[in-house]
Amino acid sequence: MGRALCSPNVSMTLKGERNMLNKKTVDDLKDLQGKKVLVRCDFNVPLKEGVIQNYNRIDGAIPTIKKLLDQGAKVILCSHLGKPKGEPVPEMSLAPVAPALSERLGVEVKFVDDPKVTGPETQKVAAELKDGEVLLLQNTRYRIEETKYGKDDNAESYAKELADLCDGIFVNDAFGTAHRAHCSNVGVTKYTNTNVVGYLMEKEIKFLGQAVENPVRPFVAILGGAKVSDKINVINNLLDKVDTLIIGGGMAYTFEKAQGEEIGNSLCEEDKLDYALEMIKKAEEKGVKLLLPVDHVEGKEFSNDTERKVVDVIDAGWSGFDIGPKTIALYKAALEGAKTVVWNGPMGVFEFSNFAEGTLEVCRAVADLQDATTVIGGGDSVNAVKRLGFADKMTHISTGGGASLEFLEGKELPGVAAADNK
Repeated sequence: MGRALCSPNVSMTLKGERNMLNKKTVDDLKDLQGKKVLVRCDFNVPLKEGVIQNYNRIDGAIPTIKKLLDQGAKVILCSHLGKPKGEPVPEMSLAPVAPALSERLGVEVKFVDDPKVTGPETQKVAAELKDGEVLLLQNTRYRIEETKYGKDDNAESYAKELADLCDGIFVNDAFGTAHRAHCSNVGVTKYTNTNVVGYLMEKEIKFLGQAVENPVRPFVAILGGAKVSDKINVINNLLDKVDTLIIGGGMAYTFEKAQGEEIGNSLCEEDKLDYALEMIKKAEEKGVKLLLPVDHVEGKEFSNDTERKVVDVIDAGWSGFDIGPKTIALYKAALEGAKTVVWNGPMGVFEFSNFAEGTLEVCRAVADLQDATTVIGGGDSVNAVKRLGFADKMTHISTGGGASLEFLEGKELPGVAAADNK
């Protein structure tokens, strides 16, 4: 079972020693009675015919909102949902989120279906909020300016309109958008006096940051997924930090081909072959174990029911869709005794049950680690861990796919950087 990190401060380094993150959190807010507080949440939930399919993101926001309500604040919530591209698209309305929040908070969450998000009616409801009341704004991306911050004068006005709804206090609890500088997470901070991170954001920074920058060793990173190009900077950054780097998924075949292996019709990025060799060389120079598959489960067609077999070398006309049993054993052995594990990306086409074994077994090995910090970094690896039923065995599951990747690359996240330092 993964153990919690015990550091009380959210403090670590990004980009080497360049930028220490030690941000103010909701716990640093005082005297909130009667104050209007704007909170950027991540309510980008999956909807089907207006019905929410997964409540994880809503549940994740509740502790921060409750903390503010307990202090007598008037809480104004904002979020995007999907990509409406500046149009009031009905199927991307945040309306279904309001009753879900009401149920969980035990207070009515007001909602204004305002295509302008910050229009006169929204301003009126915000101004009339009483202590302990909650207002949810319409989808921030109904305004084209939301994603244009820093590139458009109108975006500046929109950021100010959002800030004007509150009493100068802003809480950013949306890690999923922290890698983007938008009006509702970065622009707004220019017009508010106090900018802090919420509990969800704090948790993300703490676990991802401490895992990568101050790991208990041995530190093992597992990278999978389809493309090397998605993970170029991650591989490069992690090779400076880890003891072992395990590579699986479609991206492994680019590494295999770079070393002269036959890969049949497997996924391969021809323009990344030199890069793969560079990374293998860098690992050698750094004394990092870089592990690649030694056998494969190959298939004829991209389908669950296709003919399949286990091979050491992929046959011409076939494609590798999962790591084989020898590789599973190799990767599990490499994980034994690990004290910090960061995992991003599946080992194969885990959506197909016949090609899910590699991901399942690696997942099980990570879940079974004793006294280790295990961090699952967004996207498909999160889906895999949840689908396979191991979510409660991991120390931390990141809520942000793109944000966690950029974090692992060592990039500064604008949404985090915009919060006040302690």
